[in-house]
Amino acid sequence: MAEPPLSFAARFALAYVAFFKVLFDGVFAARVQASRELAVPEEPALRLSQPELPKASPPPKLREAPTDAALQLLGLLQREGRFIDFVREDVSSFSDAEIGAAARVVHDGCARALAEHLEISPVRSEPEDARVTLDVGFAATGVRVSGNVRGEPPFTGTLRHRGWRAANVRLPQLAEGHDVSVLAPAEVEL
Repeated sequence: MAEPPLSFAARFALAYVAFFKVLFDGVFAARVQASRELAVPEEPALRLSQPELPKASPPPKLREAPTDAALQLLGLLQREGRFIDFVREDVSSFSDAEIGAAARVVHDGCARALAEHLEISPVRSEPEDARVTLDVGFAATGVRVSGNVRGEPPFTGTLRHRGWRAANVRLPQLAEGHDVSVLAPAEVEL
């Protein structure tokens, strides 16, 4: 025989007591959980239909980034332009003119190292500040969209930076046993 339904006041009092009992009594909470799993499902006519949500695409598989080439390039920037020495130096006590003079030397050396070992080309061919349209399916890895981004492509906006792409990499071959983690050897004058 079915139990008569409880009044609102009785349900409210029961919910109030049950809330704190579940919150502070782990054994009681486990019994409530077990009773929920054994409960008879509602009648189909009383169920509210849930809209089918689109399935999220799986996250991209991650792979380890090779460190040898990155360390080798950083070592070349150090050798040609003293790049690491420059960025590790505390420049707060130097004048702007002194920093500018040092930056010119670092710039020239690093530009030389990049030109020798990398062919770098722009991601976008348009000049900066040109109006561009990003069509549906644009390569999101090559374009960062910023500002008031709403809706779906096509997007029209102003090209603020053309981006850079390594078109060709020509790093020197490494000798067996070479430690690429040594970006610049210590120098000892005798």
